[in-house]
Amino acid sequence: MSIPQAAGGPIESRDDLVRYLADGCKPKTDWRIGTEHEKFVYCLKTHNPLAYEGRPGIRLMLEGMRRFGWEPVMEGQNIIGLAQDGATISLEPGGQFELSGAPLKSVHQTCAEVNTHQEQVRIIAAEIGAGAIGIGYAPTWPIANVYSMPKGRYEIMRRYMPKVGGYGEEMMFRTCTVQVNLDFSSEADMVKKFRVGLALQPVATALFANSPFREGKHNGFLSYRSHVWTDVDNDRAGMLPWVFESGMSFERYVDYALGVPMYFIYRDGRYIDLAGRSFRDFLDHKIPEVKDVEPQMSDWADHLTTIFPEVRLKRFLEMRGADGGTWRRICGLPALWVGVFYDNVALDAAWDMVKDWTAEERQAMRDAVPRLAFKTPFRNTNVWELAHRMLDISAEGLRRRAKQDAIGMSEEGFLVPLRELVSRGYTRAEELLNMYRTNWGRDLKPLFTEYNFL
Repeated sequence: MSIPQAAGGPIESRDDLVRYLADGCKPKTDWRIGTEHEKFVYCLKTHNPLAYEGRPGIRLMLEGMRRFGWEPVMEGQNIIGLAQDGATISLEPGGQFELSGAPLKSVHQTCAEVNTHQEQVRIIAAEIGAGAIGIGYAPTWPIANVYSMPKGRYEIMRRYMPKVGGYGEEMMFRTCTVQVNLDFSSEADMVKKFRVGLALQPVATALFANSPFREGKHNGFLSYRSHVWTDVDNDRAGMLPWVFESGMSFERYVDYALGVPMYFIYRDGRYIDLAGRSFRDFLDHKIPEVKDVEPQMSDWADHLTTIFPEVRLKRFLEMRGADGGTWRRICGLPALWVGVFYDNVALDAAWDMVKDWTAEERQAMRDAVPRLAFKTPFRNTNVWELAHRMLDISAEGLRRRAKQDAIGMSEEGFLVPLRELVSRGYTRAEELLNMYRTNWGRDLKPLFTEYNFL
């Protein structure tokens, strides 16, 4: 989740909010790729999650990373993030360690960034006795054992979320994801990509399904993280069927976002709790506690970070359906969506694939994928076959992009781990479940050693 945003001066009218989104339009030559991934960090000796203080601890992780040129992001006396050259490192509520990568030109560059981050974290983690695993849901930790990070926005969310859904704290403290942020050239391009992204998000969820455990046992799902999102806060999450209606636009998204209840505003280094209040009322100075506070564009930018649909619009589009995963699969997510979105022929092919799917079909697939993944039925086929088609479209798009690294490798190579999943016909979650039931004797301790990617 985000650190406080910086986005300009006072909000003069609703048009400013629309213009803020529309200013994200860029010529194709300026399109970039921003990859974000979260991971669970833990004590190597106990396999327990890390507290903020102590050794090993989150503060030590952040302080240690500063030797690589990262600048601290502070909240009060606490370091709660790091920044460097357009990238940030931030903390999820339960200490999940997140890299929000810089906007880069190719998947090669974003994967090099990920690998540099891995090496830096490996050095610091080894010094303090920590490890890290990429998985979509904390496999063994009761929520009472997960430590809360000292960030004001999370305290507000933690108080509010039980009022609006059953899994809010589960999402905050025990989930990890990988996502990619991608650009658009115009409002029409944004709408087309938004629709394709929403329709195919359940397919990406199946490809990255990697959260079959909860508190040491099989939880009945292959992507429990995805299931959690079905009951977090449906005012701010979901498949947004209205995106497929005529009239979808930046204005339509602004109207939606204005209707999503607020969490907070940020002033003078502290968060002011406005959970459940209307952003419209905030703009109109109708909230008594802050009636004299002038709404700023940074408030709008912050508010947009508290909306959690399967695809999220800011000044770019965020693809949000994937579980956290093993290191070599992290780069597969940006490759998958870049191939679909950044080549016009591929985007047209993807739209042809999904354009006649009904809202009911899209929702049914979304509802079934967390449990069934590739086996989810769809019309006369299943998600496994849809994944084949999506990967083919993406691979062709990446070939036409023709972005090669110094030794001539195509971006298409980053799809290999996903191709392997589809070729074998079962997910990473099913791979873990098989190990759990056989080699590991239903004991998840080996997960923390065999799959520690540091």
